[in-house]
Amino acid sequence: MVTRGKIDVEGRLVDASNVTLFCKIELDGVTGNVVYKPVSGERPLWDFPDGTLAGREVATAMVSEAAGLGAIPPTVLRDGPFGPGMVQLWIETTEEELVDVRSPESLPEDWRVVLHAHDRDGEPAVLAHADRPGMRELAVLDIVVNNTDRKGGHVLAGADGRIYGVDHGICLHTDPKLRTVLWGWIGEPLTETEIGKLRGLRERIDGELGEALSEHLTGFEIRALAERADLLLAEGVFPEPGDDWRAIPWPLF
Repeated sequence: MVTRGKIDVEGRLVDASNVTLFCKIELDGVTGNVVYKPVSGERPLWDFPDGTLAGREVATAMVSEAAGLGAIPPTVLRDGPFGPGMVQLWIETTEEELVDVRSPESLPEDWRVVLHAHDRDGEPAVLAHADRPGMRELAVLDIVVNNTDRKGGHVLAGADGRIYGVDHGICLHTDPKLRTVLWGWIGEPLTETEIGKLRGLRERIDGELGEALSEHLTGFEIRALAERADLLLAEGVFPEPGDDWRAIPWPLF
């Protein structure tokens, strides 16, 4: 349906930095909803080539699917009412918060603290996130795809019980740019399952996946993806932020 369905625009998501449209999609009498981001509505960035964000969203979804890391809604690059763009299945969500800024006393026991701070009244506050397998896999995926914009609002609690990652337009740069709110596992060893998935991904990058990614990424970007996977496998632990790049996105949500 996402690939071939007829798209009708119903509204715009005004909080997004690029043109992001909420649409109805229909194919053979079956209907659903999608998010459509036309390439023509992408805001130019100083560090990413113009017109490449939609392809990066698709490429990130391809990496996630090939590795079995994290859950990204079905995502394709196709024509729409305003020209070529990224089309992604709309996910119904619950009201469950997975990333939040709270007082230390109100933090659930199973949450991971990312940052200590103070609120506008000077009271202690923490940036923290839930500790769930689905979120941990998204954190591994972010490291590999070099996600520079994992905000709290980009982690969704699906009504189907899965945890989804969305908004991957500024991923897969060749330079280190990891910027995320999911820093809660710094220094912890990767699990055998995570290592196995990374090894499988690494093999696929040298094969059919790498060829498919070439439709959206440069050869240098694909090579950088492989090198990040190699480095993460060699170190075997969740990395810590570097000193040469702001490690947490702003705004946080």
